[in-house]
Parts: sequence; C-alpha cells; structure tokens
Amino acid sequence: MAFNVDKCKVIMVMHIGRKNLQSKYFMNNMELENTHEEKDLRIYITNDLKWSKQCLHAYTKANRTLGMISRTICTRDKRILLNLHKTLVRPHL
Repeated sequence: MAFNVDKCKVIMVMHIGRKNLQSKYFMNNMELENTHEEKDLRIYITNDLKWSKQCLHAYTKANRTLGMISRTICTRDKRILLNLHKTLVRPHL
C-alpha cells in the first residue's frame, strides 16, 4: 500500500525529552509536517496528551442534539424523552 505523504503528519508529542533534538521526519524524501493536534478516527490527539479537546467536542455534540430534541419534540412524556436521550445523546458521550 502506498502512503500519501501529504496526509502524513508528525504530532509534536513525539518530541518528548530534555535532550530531544526536535528531529525532522522524512518519508519518500519529503519532510513530514509538524502539527500540535490531529483528529483520527473521531479522536483528537494533542501535543500535551490531554483529553480536554475530545471532551469539549463530545459535550458540544451532545448539547446540540439535546437542543434539537427540545426544539422538535412537543411531548414531555418521560418515557419518550428517556428513549430519545438514550438513542441520540448517549452515543456522543
């Protein structure tokens, strides 16, 4: 399988250590781009390896779904709202 060098990136977290030389990485004689964050398989990976970006994205998506439910569903039956929450909101969290 051939790699697309333009889509390959190096996350800055690979440069860990006090004596790290901040090496440049190459593929097919082309230098790979450095980046501070990358999204892969719907997961955000940042250079500080913290989950805050991922949690914020999940919260925002779930909150948007809750807003859509409150705007479009007229009934306030607990059973219906609970089923909507379980099927539409929980998968984002």
